[in-house]
Amino acid sequence: MGIYLNSSTAYTLYKNETKKPYFVDKTLILEQLFPLVDEGTNYICITRPRRFGKTVMANMIASFFSKAQDAADVFDCLKISQDADYQIYRNKYNVIHISFNDISRQCTSYEQYIARIEERLIKDLQKEFPDAKLAQEQSAVDALTDIYTDDCSIRFIFVLDEWDFIFHQPFITENEKMAYLSFLRSLLKDRPYVLLVYMTGILPIAKYSSGSELNMFTEFTMAKSPAFSDYFGFTQAEVDDLYLRYQNTCKDMRVTRTGLQQWYNGYHTASGEQVYNPRSVVQALRFNELSNYWTSSGPYDEIYFYIENNIRAVRDDLTLMVSGMAVPAKISEYTATSTDLKTKEEIFSAMVVYGFLSYQNGTVSIPNKELMDKFSDMLKQEPSLGYVYRLANESDRMLQATIAGDTETMEKILDLAHDTETPLLTYHHETELTAIVNLVYLSARDNYRIEREEKAGIGYVDFIFYPETDKNSDCIILELKVDNTPDAAIQQIKDKKYAMRFQGKIGEMSKYSGRILAVGISYNRTNKKHKCKVEVL
Repeated sequence: MGIYLNSSTAYTLYKNETKKPYFVDKTLILEQLFPLVDEGTNYICITRPRRFGKTVMANMIASFFSKAQDAADVFDCLKISQDADYQIYRNKYNVIHISFNDISRQCTSYEQYIARIEERLIKDLQKEFPDAKLAQEQSAVDALTDIYTDDCSIRFIFVLDEWDFIFHQPFITENEKMAYLSFLRSLLKDRPYVLLVYMTGILPIAKYSSGSELNMFTEFTMAKSPAFSDYFGFTQAEVDDLYLRYQNTCKDMRVTRTGLQQWYNGYHTASGEQVYNPRSVVQALRFNELSNYWTSSGPYDEIYFYIENNIRAVRDDLTLMVSGMAVPAKISEYTATSTDLKTKEEIFSAMVVYGFLSYQNGTVSIPNKELMDKFSDMLKQEPSLGYVYRLANESDRMLQATIAGDTETMEKILDLAHDTETPLLTYHHETELTAIVNLVYLSARDNYRIEREEKAGIGYVDFIFYPETDKNSDCIILELKVDNTPDAAIQQIKDKKYAMRFQGKIGEMSKYSGRILAVGISYNRTNKKHKCKVEVL
């Protein structure tokens, strides 16, 4: 057994994965790889945000194909075992499996990093093919070529995980990035010993030159490529199955199916299917709590990093997105490789690639509550966001004024917007007013689940605030009007029976015990004034 060549590591890790209570069987991806292995010299690269199952999939593929260890005990009970060619391909190949994020603590330079990889691979080849008489000082390319030259039946499947890991290390220079790409090209491109290269990463393969060192790869991204979409992230049906397991095993359930949808859904494949963040779903069910599992490893400034070079270009669009809206955007995923993001296209492209935004039908949006919380943190903590920051920081006061019926304070806070210059304040449509109102109620999300344009009674309400942390808190129904009155807004709330959303189903008690407040907010484009009214229903 080697470290990279025909290692049992992937088998051990994947076997452990299958024993977990919320394991999802994605082995049918192998059916798409079988013909590529038969053809030989094929190259595919799958790019997804972090924690979207890339490493689990790489371990699965390596453990299935590698001759290191018979994995029948793992795969015989999984979906792929029903394929007619299952026995033909299982554990029949030489597999070189390299996790590029496996870095020693002592590594402080690119030379150390790449030398360690080559030295380990050479040792594995020497051990596996002693008759080839390989020298330790040889390059990996020369060693593999010598082995193939001696016996042309010996070919390899390469499973390369996190190919772009080195790009995120502080010690690597732009020239060293080019050297790394050259290393991969030399190792893989047009080499007869290559049966298949299956590579994963976050970044699409960068176009560093007109010739593109790695142009032999076919890339499959979440935003642009429908192929392989079902195998990364969790589909609706898979989350339904996981939730059923949760119901059958958890005695004190604190996670709802609706909660999983709100917190972790919102991504889209290129074919339009909705996808959940897999890590967060599993952690929520495992620990019986909805929380920020995917984003907890990084503070809000991880998001701020992408916009800091040109805040003005994206500030108003971010405001609309935090309001729950999708904004038009032209996504060019290759621009995400830039470290100097300046245009709105570059900024949003990078945020889609890294999973902070979702892309669908030419628009970008904040996918779910888990990420919405991080964006909200940023709006309240970054003074450089100008009017957005100022209004967001009035949100505690705005909520308290609403609950107290203090319409004078509410109107003053909304009028603060006029101390700034922003296109949002044209208020040509209720969309812009919606965005501003959302900002001034930002802090309410700590205690409320806020829904926009939700079906209620016999119509659709602009905003409805469901108490989550304290069911005794006041429920809030908020309706907006431009060039009309707050009284008209409240009358609409009554006429369309929006308050029915807080009633329990027939025969059930309502889970909310606080007051129901009808809130009307209007804006007059002639005198540039907001008017507010609060009524207890």
